[in-house]
Amino acid sequence: MIPALNEERSLPLVLEALPEQWIRTVVVVDNGSSDQTAAVAGEAGAIVVDEPQRGYGAACFRGIQRLRRDPPKIVVFIDADYSDVPQELPRLVAPIICGEAELVIGSRTIGAQERGALLPQAVVGNKLACLLMEFMYGYRFSDLGPFRAITWQALEGLQMRDRDFGWTVEMQIKAARQGLAAVEVPVSYRKRVGVSKITGTVRGTVLASYKILYTLMREYFDQLIGREQR
Repeated sequence: MIPALNEERSLPLVLEALPEQWIRTVVVVDNGSSDQTAAVAGEAGAIVVDEPQRGYGAACFRGIQRLRRDPPKIVVFIDADYSDVPQELPRLVAPIICGEAELVIGSRTIGAQERGALLPQAVVGNKLACLLMEFMYGYRFSDLGPFRAITWQALEGLQMRDRDFGWTVEMQIKAARQGLAAVEVPVSYRKRVGVSKITGTVRGTVLASYKILYTLMREYFDQLIGREQR
C-alpha cells in the first residue's frame, strides 16, 4: 500500500525497488495529485485508487477498501517519497511469517539513517509520542515510522478511523489496547525525493504534532470511559 501525493519523480523508484517475489499486489492511492503520479503508477503495473480527500489516513483507508475485494494475508505500508528502502520489505514481514508478531514497525531511529533524513522536529515528535504510549499503554516503541507490516486480520480488527496525520500513531495505540503482538525492526532511512509535505513545513509540523497528541489523548480517554462502563 503506497499513499502518494505529487510523487511522480520518486514513486517509480519505489515501485522498481520493491522485491517482486514477496508481493502479490501493489496498491497506489493517488491522494489528489496535480502531477502524473497516477499515470506513472499505472504504467508500472500498480493498482491505482483515487482518493481526492487529502490526508494520509484518508488515502490508507481508501486503499484498505480496495484490498477488501481480495484480502491479502499481510499488508505492508510504505511511503512514495523513496525515503524508505523498499528492498528491506522482507525484514518487515519476517516476524509475521515466523508467527512472532501481528504488527511490525520499521524503526528509523534504531536503523541506519542518512544525515539530515529525519528532521529534528520529527525526532522530537516521535520520541514524545513513544514515551506517552509507553506511559499510557505499556508498549515500548521507538518510532512512528510509516514503513510497517500488519496482518490483514489484525488490521481489520483495529477499525482505523483517522483520516490524516494521526493514522500511524492510532494504529500503534490500538495495537497496544488490543494486546497485539507488536515488534520493531531496524530499517534504513534516507533523504526523501522532494520536500516533505508534513515535517518540511511549519504548518505541516504543527498540524501533525497536534493530531498525534490529540489521537493519543482521545484513545486514552476512550479506554478509560470503556473501563468505567464495564
